[in-house]
Parts: sequence; C-alpha cells; structure tokens
Amino acid sequence: MRIGIDLGGTNIVVGIVTNEGKILIKKSTPTLVTRGAAIIIDDMVKLIYKTLDVSHISMEDIELIGIGVPGLVDYKSGLIKECVNLGWGNVDICTILKEKTGKKIFIDNDANAAAGAEFLFGTMKNHLNSVFLTLGTGVGGGIILNGKLHRGINGSGAEIGHMIVGENFYDCACGNNGCLETFTSATALIKFAKKLIKEDPQDTLILKNTVFDEIDAKIIFDCAKQGDKLANLVVERFVKYFAIGICNIVNILDVSMIGIGGGVSAAGEFFMELLISDIKKYKLFKEIPVCYIKIADLGNDAGIIGAAMLDIL
Repeated sequence: MRIGIDLGGTNIVVGIVTNEGKILIKKSTPTLVTRGAAIIIDDMVKLIYKTLDVSHISMEDIELIGIGVPGLVDYKSGLIKECVNLGWGNVDICTILKEKTGKKIFIDNDANAAAGAEFLFGTMKNHLNSVFLTLGTGVGGGIILNGKLHRGINGSGAEIGHMIVGENFYDCACGNNGCLETFTSATALIKFAKKLIKEDPQDTLILKNTVFDEIDAKIIFDCAKQGDKLANLVVERFVKYFAIGICNIVNILDVSMIGIGGGVSAAGEFFMELLISDIKKYKLFKEIPVCYIKIADLGNDAGIIGAAMLDIL
C-alpha cells in the first residue's frame, strides 16, 4: 500500500492507495495557506497518521508517500521551487516528511500526478503517448511520452495552460496576454460571460438562473444547452480556443489520446460534440483521424492516485 497526497490551495487530501490504484480511504483538512509552510506540513503529517489510525493500517504497511502540488517541482531533489497558490518557494518538503514518517517521499506537479493516474488506471490506459488536460480555475496539463511522464529539463515541461493562442481582453496571472487558460478555463468562461452581460445586458437565461456575482461555469453551460444566445456565444468561444490548443498539441506531439478532466469536463457530451467538431475544422492533416479525446475517468481522485504512484512514473 501507498499514501497519495493532493496538496491544494484550499484543502490537503490524504489517501491510502493500493498498488492497483484503488483508494481505500481518504481524509482532508483545510490548507489555510496564510499560516506558512512549516505549519501546513505539520498538518499534513498529522493527517497522514490520522488516516492510518482510522483505517487501522500501520505505517509499516506503507511502501512510500507521494505528493502532488500545484507548482514547479524538482522531481529528483524533492524541492518545491515555486508554488504561487501556497506562496511557497524553495521548500524542501520531502526531507521533512521523510524525517517524520521514515518513508521514501516522492513529489511532483499535481497535473503530472493526475496524468500519471489516468495513464496507469484511467481513460489514457495503454496509450503510451498521451496528454491529460484539466480544466478548472486554470488549465493544467500532463504529458506521457513512451509510457513515462515528460517533465522537461526544469520540471516545467507541461505548462500547457500558458501556451499563447491569441490576443485576449485581459492578461493572464503569469503576466502574459493570450494564454490558453485565459480562454478555456472556468475563470475565462465566467469573465467573458460577465463582459458580454455588462456590454449588452440583454435578456439572458444566465441572469434568470442566478445573480451576476454568482455566475459560474455550470450555469453558463446549462443555459447554453437550453439555447440561450449569450451563453452559446461564451461556450462557442471557449470551445474554439480549446480546439486550437488541442490541435497545437497534436501537431507537436502526434499523441494517440487526450484525456480531459477538471470541473468544466462535467458539461459532458454537449461540450465534447462541440469540441470534436471544432477540432476537425482546425486540425492540420485532414486525412488523419482525430486522436481519441475522452473525458477522464478518475475525477478528483486522479491527483491522489497519481501521487501514490510517482515512483513508477
């Protein structure tokens, strides 16, 4: 058995995972990022032992501990180089956890971990060259090449959300303009909907379903499915740029599978039909079939399962 940890800006989630990728039990606690690295790491250690205790599993039964974090990680040294969501830089979390638990510690970017889980046990299984994209607050990515995670020389080899695909009406948090995630994240979807409503407060189902400040991605997609004009303009723009981003990935890597996760993927077949249609418009070689593109299988558990398997990825 292994332990997988998903360290996020909102919650820390610890799971006990079998070698077959099944989560036996998971527990969470709020991250409360303003308290600093030392206190958060201490909370992580407490949560590990609490999870073991309630499951009646001994630390001696645990092979290793893996951690996925939303930032730039040196996979080999175990150093978190930069993690904006946590406000961390150059944090040697692996050494601390090894001292506290006596176990081998592995660490990687959370999207890499999720991609690894989908490759080993999920929708990308048996696809030795594949890409995982997660659509949430931003756009995360993980790349599998020849059956191994592609991390790049500096550990930043899959920052797909910061691929520049056009000129946008607002800058990305990274400082650039036109990043993919400013067109195709939940944040981007909401920002564009609010922009259109402010410019032309027409009769839209979006405002009939919620107040302006509470507009979210689900409401926008739900209204688009019902035929709302403004919602469909927002969704069509979102899908267009996501299709462009996917075609760029395919043109560079020529992968056999792209798995899509994150909250926006819950829009399901409505979203996927629009996406496949646009990909067919933008793809380079018309005679080559579109690679397999599917909604990921493992949902929010992918980060935990992948973190527990980092030693083989």
